[in-house]
Amino acid sequence: MTFSRAVRTCLARYATFRGRASRAEYWWFVLFVLLGSVATSLVDQVLFGLPAVDPVDPASHPTGPVEGLFGLAMLIPLLSAGWRRMHDTGRSGILLFYPVIVMIGISTFAGLMGGFAPLLDGNFGALFAGGAGLVIALALFVLFLSPLVVIWWLASPSEPGPNTHGPNPHEVTS
Repeated sequence: MTFSRAVRTCLARYATFRGRASRAEYWWFVLFVLLGSVATSLVDQVLFGLPAVDPVDPASHPTGPVEGLFGLAMLIPLLSAGWRRMHDTGRSGILLFYPVIVMIGISTFAGLMGGFAPLLDGNFGALFAGGAGLVIALALFVLFLSPLVVIWWLASPSEPGPNTHGPNPHEVTS
């Protein structure tokens, strides 16, 4: 699949969360979104005089209106392409949100075990005291690994043949 075909396919299937997306389709679309973000950031710099991205601290870069609108417009197709990509590897699309699920689990456990007061007061020592601290430390390690696991799944080869989510995109004739 070519770059332009992948972009057209993902935009045509803007909010389609069923079916499968090939590895090339997904990663070409991710590249398109990344390049589009850079281009719209440059447009914001020219039109609104926003500062350039600091290479030392890119997170400090303010998002301009054009870049923000582009990111908002690309959120749903990027999620749907990732969802379909997970289907292509034989996994449920909800696993795309695995890091978020882990964060919710850690927050819930921390709230049940130590309450949110130590967290809000900045007293992390009280939260990590006792056996709950070991569980939270292990959960934080899982949280650190979870985005890497999702990237691994997204980069995995397609499941051969049809699966419960549809036919293999490599075997479908267009």
